[in-house]
Amino acid sequence: MSFAALIAALIAAQGAQAGGFAVREQSATAQGYSFAGAASGSGYLSSMFWNPAVITMAPGWHSEWHLSLIVPRIDINPDPLRTPTAVFGASGDIGQDAIVPTGFASYQINDRFWVGLSSTAPYGLVTDPRENWAGQVYSRSSRIFSANINPVIGVKVTDWLSVAAGPTLQYFDIRLKSAVPTPITVPATAVLPGQPSGILEGDDIGFGFTAGLTITPFAGTTIGVGYRSAIEHNLEGSFTLPAGVVAPVAVRTPIDATLKTPDQVTVGLSQVITPAMTVHLGFEWTNWSVLRTPLVTSASTGAVVQELPLNYDDGFFYSLGIDYRLNNQWIVRAGVAYEESPIDTEIRSTRLPDNDRVWASLGLGYQWNDKLSFDVAYTHIFAKETDIRIVEGHQDFRPGLPFVADVESDVDIISVGLRYRWDDAKVAIPAAPIVRKY
Repeated sequence: MSFAALIAALIAAQGAQAGGFAVREQSATAQGYSFAGAASGSGYLSSMFWNPAVITMAPGWHSEWHLSLIVPRIDINPDPLRTPTAVFGASGDIGQDAIVPTGFASYQINDRFWVGLSSTAPYGLVTDPRENWAGQVYSRSSRIFSANINPVIGVKVTDWLSVAAGPTLQYFDIRLKSAVPTPITVPATAVLPGQPSGILEGDDIGFGFTAGLTITPFAGTTIGVGYRSAIEHNLEGSFTLPAGVVAPVAVRTPIDATLKTPDQVTVGLSQVITPAMTVHLGFEWTNWSVLRTPLVTSASTGAVVQELPLNYDDGFFYSLGIDYRLNNQWIVRAGVAYEESPIDTEIRSTRLPDNDRVWASLGLGYQWNDKLSFDVAYTHIFAKETDIRIVEGHQDFRPGLPFVADVESDVDIISVGLRYRWDDAKVAIPAAPIVRKY
């Protein structure tokens, strides 16, 4: 595999739990609604991930912790009539279980100002097919890891308008493996079981920001809009070719690769229907098209090695949720969502075959006392019928190695959350009352 081709695999890696390589599972509370109304506060303090302005909806001093277990199942089954390497077999289940922890905190300074902090994991991927399978030259194991820290300041500008903003610091790390032919001993186009792996790895720390606002035009109605900026990562790492590819020994080359994670806009509406029932709506746009032409550069010379057209579309997410308060302690939640993936058949890869999907969620909340409450949620994701067509004209195609396959996939997610109020609600600073805008 060429240097540029393996770098391309780095940039093209895709995630399993949200469109592209994003991870949406940041809140057990919001997950119960399939993230409907996440920007308008349906996730309580954890809604800060989508809209930092919701911090002003939490009077006093609060903390939240959430933990999500993601269990994907993804099987890639090659077509034996159109895939020369089909004799090596299917991928097996390439989905790897993952745990995503998040944390949020807020502190009210006075009746107009709040400060807060969130720690999240916006991007991630772990896939691992069988070592020797029909698509080994296009992918073996893949790993993407991220961690994001976001302090914010929130201001209640008026009784009906709040705003907030803050910087983000994001760590991004990636490691990818693919089978590499060894032309020193076999023809360059040969694909044999047991071929060694080329490994690409790199990491970086990048900076961006979040901003948002909430509007309460009427009592019982909350509208929220949040923005997460793009973050450019200049990944530094290495590209390792195994022995027998270009030399009798393994060759490790320092590399740089430029990758920009997409910016995102989230809109939420929460409407109280009765004292016990609230309906939530959500819309999310993710600007995946910023990945269209990432650059690969030589670490030693700085020269551009290649421009890599990825041709991602933008991603869209639509959600509807409802909650019903059974009594002062128990609340039940439900939600559905439809997600338009930024990936289609023209560019879909074997790293993780992303496609449009339907989310169905249930959630439950329990208020233990004035300070402590718990949340739990379950989601099943139904993926649209998916295929992979790496043939001539596809951006990943290698001459002489077409790969055509069908994909079976679904995802189960279980999340738990804990919320705690550190101060005494009876003596806390009151938030400004919600009044009509006009």
